[in-house]
Amino acid sequence: MEKRKTYITTPLYYVNAKPHIGHSYTQIICDTAARFRKQCGEEVFFMTGTDEHGEKIEKATLEAGFEKGQEKKFVDTIVPHFKELWKKLDIKYDHFIRTTDMVHEETVKRVLSILYEKGKIYKKLYKGWFCTPCEMFWSHIHAPDGICPDCKRKLDKLNEENYFFKTSEYQNALIKHIKETNAFILPDMRKNEVLSFLENNELQDLCISRPKTRLSWGIELPFDKNFVTYVWFDALLNYISGIGYLDDRKRFDSLWPDAIHVIGKDILRHHAIYWPIMLLAIDEKPPKCICTHGWWMTEGEKMSKSKGNIIDPLKIIAKYGVDAFRYYLLAAVPFGYDGTFSEKLFIERYNNDLANDLGNLLNRTLTMVEKYFDGIVPEVKLSCDEGMKSAIENLPGKFGATFMQFDSSFALKEIWKLVKQANKHIEDKAPWKLAKKNKEELSAVMYELIQAIGIIAVLLYSSMPDSARKMWKQLGMKPDIASKNICTPETEKEKFWGIIPSGTKTAKGKPLFPRIVLE
Repeated sequence: MEKRKTYITTPLYYVNAKPHIGHSYTQIICDTAARFRKQCGEEVFFMTGTDEHGEKIEKATLEAGFEKGQEKKFVDTIVPHFKELWKKLDIKYDHFIRTTDMVHEETVKRVLSILYEKGKIYKKLYKGWFCTPCEMFWSHIHAPDGICPDCKRKLDKLNEENYFFKTSEYQNALIKHIKETNAFILPDMRKNEVLSFLENNELQDLCISRPKTRLSWGIELPFDKNFVTYVWFDALLNYISGIGYLDDRKRFDSLWPDAIHVIGKDILRHHAIYWPIMLLAIDEKPPKCICTHGWWMTEGEKMSKSKGNIIDPLKIIAKYGVDAFRYYLLAAVPFGYDGTFSEKLFIERYNNDLANDLGNLLNRTLTMVEKYFDGIVPEVKLSCDEGMKSAIENLPGKFGATFMQFDSSFALKEIWKLVKQANKHIEDKAPWKLAKKNKEELSAVMYELIQAIGIIAVLLYSSMPDSARKMWKQLGMKPDIASKNICTPETEKEKFWGIIPSGTKTAKGKPLFPRIVLE
């Protein structure tokens, strides 16, 4: 039976500055989703990359001390910062695409040619506002005071000829697609936001060019060498150029039906309106799903380079570790909502969830197995606790159902219910007392705890891969934890009970999450 294929993407990150926590969050969500789906038996292709054209890059090039015309040289100095961070965050992507890649540029030109030949692109005089930081056009209706509705910066007034894509022709078709396609936009509040916009506004045709007299750093229009392509039209096409739309149709056709885009809410309109319309216009289906997360805030404000409130992920992981950082971002906020990052909040969650709950459960369980059974997972002769057994068998299904919707916060809460239940089981059963009077019941309790930690480790692998591997090793298991299939048909729940066999020699190690002591 052929494996189900899933194609997961991040947006392309703009390379006018180094990456921050917002970029990290998107990457970690996608990496976690890819690992989880592979554990469920799917074949996953995970793509990320960088957006390297446009006015902001041209400006940043000059500000960095490079000369006009050296934009590619400038972006070549920034891209390694992204790749370095992804490596340190243990992000395992399959392909890194850059909009300066030749195959991408050729794909953009091909799509532009198709649309031009179909009569979907025309030239006219544009009068209106433009926001350079957001790379966004605004009409006088939406920005009557000349201030960008998104970033609140002053807009530039344009009066120039440009090429336009007939976006307005597809407004009704897009509304129909959104209403009829289950889970096309997640979460539902973002779907409702897009529908409200489409049903209450007349969609304007999209300006897709810049005259070279104003901007030279971009992909030249194939039908007019005096213009370059609008950076958003260029960048959105990466989702198909990176999987072979132009050069490998077999791979493209196998991956595109299950395309999942993970984006931030600030670029929802581009992905949920302009991008599907571009695809419909070239007779391709829109992506399967657009998953939209919120912003990361600090001191009540969105993190941004202009506000100078960026938190460097490299500093956080150097201080507290990669998996603790991954866990905080995934657990701290329900998917789709804004989250707040501060070191104080980070340390509180680290100490409570990782040190006190999970780390303590692993450490004291293995200490007792070592003390009472010479480090060997015991044989069980008595009936095991039905509450623990049921919780272990049902956890993968509960975790997976939530995680498939990208809501890592609720999925991790399901794991922590078992973590807390196992810790309470220790207090209720008091193994140190059973050791003196009932060795058979002690064997059952320790076996139950070991099984709980085993399934917790397997399910945590996607979120905290290094910690999960270390837990797995301390449990005495040698095969790669990533190979454990967690697909959970009702008839196979039992496979999770006994995931760590009796007779396994455990190997207690150093505490995974030593408590952070505040100075």
